[in-house]
Amino acid sequence: MDREPLLEPERLRRYADAIVRAGVALREGDTLVVRAEPAHRELTVAVVEAAYRAGARTVEALTTDPLVVRARLRYGRDAALGALTPWTERRLREMTKPGYAEVTIAGEAEPGYLDGVAPKRIRTDFERLAKPMAGFRRAVMEMRLRWTIAAWPTDHWAGIVYPELPLLEAKRRLADDLLWFCRLTDEDGRGNAGWLRHVRAIGRRATKLSRLDLASLELRGPGTALDLRMAPGTRWIGGGETTPEGALITPNMPTEETFTSPHAAGAEGTFTCTFPLSFQGKLVEGLRGELRGGRLVRLASDRPEERDFVAAYIDSDPKGNGRRLGEVALVDATSRIGQRGRPYFTTLLDENAAAHIAFGQGFSNTRVDRPVRGVNNSSVHLDVMIGGPDLEATGVTAKGRRVRLIRDGLWQI
Repeated sequence: MDREPLLEPERLRRYADAIVRAGVALREGDTLVVRAEPAHRELTVAVVEAAYRAGARTVEALTTDPLVVRARLRYGRDAALGALTPWTERRLREMTKPGYAEVTIAGEAEPGYLDGVAPKRIRTDFERLAKPMAGFRRAVMEMRLRWTIAAWPTDHWAGIVYPELPLLEAKRRLADDLLWFCRLTDEDGRGNAGWLRHVRAIGRRATKLSRLDLASLELRGPGTALDLRMAPGTRWIGGGETTPEGALITPNMPTEETFTSPHAAGAEGTFTCTFPLSFQGKLVEGLRGELRGGRLVRLASDRPEERDFVAAYIDSDPKGNGRRLGEVALVDATSRIGQRGRPYFTTLLDENAAAHIAFGQGFSNTRVDRPVRGVNNSSVHLDVMIGGPDLEATGVTAKGRRVRLIRDGLWQI
């Protein structure tokens, strides 16, 4: 493992403090769970230190090793698929209660770790995990659990983002990018000031979109022509989000998106991904498809085996709702991530570089009224990027008024 630090101690501390304080709004006496891979150790330790400085009562660092997951899926008997230990199930239940928060650290270190595993076993694993994970997933999507996802460079990830650089320099360049994307540089101001200004600005745009009370949304771009129906009382979200307890969290660090959940039964048209999809150790290129009556009826990619891999995941939803949309998110050309002009091969960054849709679970907090109407209920959630400089987004009100949302790469509202 490369022991040379990727960030100076002061900058690493600033990043970790922002994750803990602005990301999950950690409070004195809270319990924090940090999920990470072995390659994320430098940031993991920094986040644990930041949590204790913030007054955490306990911090648990859970290491998820992709090669251990591979071993279970390849060599475990049938009973091992989708199996959780009793103490894991109890921990997931406990974490939905007040006083808990979770930080997940992203950054792929083991590409292709599921290569050679039978697709049927992967799908069975997803299907069986749906039930014991259901309560925890609901808490995450409803923001009852304070959570955030941040990222840390790994050898593999930095190497594919900056292949022209020596490895250590590539990792440091990527680490610099992460701080710039999160508005944590000196030019952004002291502490979390730049980040907080940014998320408040996104929140104001979300409020403007909500006030338009759109009945439908049209997305047009190369290979994409989608018409999405909006349920009455649809609310747009972006930047920080307020939990039922009143805590302000930022679930993605960084973030640029303004998003909502379209009506699950109201999607028509075609889409083409503008970024490669990095998912479960695989890089899926050329993903495209068609929706009719709210359901995905056609899915393709440059390589059939990658298409089958994606299909196995979205079809693992026992209710069959993985083929319906749970999210649509808009991003314009002011995104710092998009301004870099390169794919980052991770959903956390690429979904904040361009507009995207997501198959599977929607967000109940995107509705003003109760009961919630038209939000997809699913055990899966998969983001696919469809935006770029040529994407045009148009809203249509219930009275038929057309509202330009994004033109020439920029917000018009």
